[in-house]
Amino acid sequence: MNILLSVSIAMLAGLLMTRAFKPLKLPSVTAYLIAGVLIGPYGLGAFHIGGLGFTSAEAVHQMSLISEIALGFIAFSIGNEFRLKDLKATGHAATIIGIFQAVTATALVDIALAVMHFMMPDKISIAQAITLGAIATATAPAATLMVVRQYKAKGPLTSLLLPIVALDDAVGLIVFAVSFGIAKTLQNGNADMISILLNPLLEIVCSLLLGAVMGWILTQLEKLFNSNTNRLNMTIAVVFLTASLAMGEIEVGSSLKIGFSSLLVCMMLGTIFCNLCPLSEDLMAATDKWTSPLFALFFVISGAELELNVFTDVAIVGIGIIYILFRSLGKYCGAFISAKWAGCTPEIQKYLGITLLPQAGVALGMCTTAMQLGESGSLIRNITLFAVLIYELIGPLMTKEALKAAGDIKPMSDEVKNRRKNKLEQAQNK
Repeated sequence: MNILLSVSIAMLAGLLMTRAFKPLKLPSVTAYLIAGVLIGPYGLGAFHIGGLGFTSAEAVHQMSLISEIALGFIAFSIGNEFRLKDLKATGHAATIIGIFQAVTATALVDIALAVMHFMMPDKISIAQAITLGAIATATAPAATLMVVRQYKAKGPLTSLLLPIVALDDAVGLIVFAVSFGIAKTLQNGNADMISILLNPLLEIVCSLLLGAVMGWILTQLEKLFNSNTNRLNMTIAVVFLTASLAMGEIEVGSSLKIGFSSLLVCMMLGTIFCNLCPLSEDLMAATDKWTSPLFALFFVISGAELELNVFTDVAIVGIGIIYILFRSLGKYCGAFISAKWAGCTPEIQKYLGITLLPQAGVALGMCTTAMQLGESGSLIRNITLFAVLIYELIGPLMTKEALKAAGDIKPMSDEVKNRRKNKLEQAQNK
């Protein structure tokens, strides 16, 4: 009962918070995250009243299955952006920008934190600096997608942004695996080339292969039904199945593990499906409507997961600020320079980097892996949590403003405003 009550309270809190934030014109994502903080362990949960919010980190963790499923649908939706007819126009630029901005962010964070190591060797080690630099590659696809959907953003910047965010996951996995392998070698003195090179490559290849197979299967299954309702049900069922399969791991020998990235698997599922199934556009649109409450719940839970106690450690705050500043600089400058190389418009060059600032799920997954470093991993985790807290609260707003400035978010026309006003008045009169 308490779990169901917590879920209902979470959804209600998130929806009501969007109304409270409406005068401030903040994105719904930000409202959901703040609602999560308010009903989380540092808000209502601190009163330890069962069902009224999340009373502990363990209570929030019980909702992890919802988060995994939501990320699966988010990745599935982003996969829809990889239609071959659209990639002919944006694929080359997206690849250049996606790789360069991620590597630039890593390089600048590595350099900045390495300088901090030489200034304060007792606060941060080179191994920790390298690991945090790799985590800097990750961009949160969920927050970006939600802002695009809420404001119906459409234009050159949006068309380029979503493929870049998707590519970010693959680039981040490779950079993190190599950097983390080097960090473990520096700390333990043992170089393991399998974990440094082979494991991440296998993870990417196997994730893409699993997603491609499931995308083909979904396309074939859709042919068995004539009803759009049944096709929608089949689509949802296969996304659930694919997300669950992506949670698995295959061990080959003592040192080789074949895992999957749920984001890459479900992105590939969406990519294959949207290119093979002639009805994919209609089914994707219907799926997006079905998943709206699921996404809202995902962000409320994400807000409840944020640990506010990281603010109590001055060292973490200081290193976290350096991390945020140099990651932001790397993302912006990397996107600006590579967009210029790719011949993008001045608007894309100027505003793309700002839309790549949000950071959440992938980064948290990386810092969980970093816990293998023992006590050093705890510092990495806390700095990442601090950065995620800041990025998730201000990132969606900055993404909205950047898309608006680039002309991808159009102001509501007077005709639409009047139509909505008339409908509201008619409803009140009844």
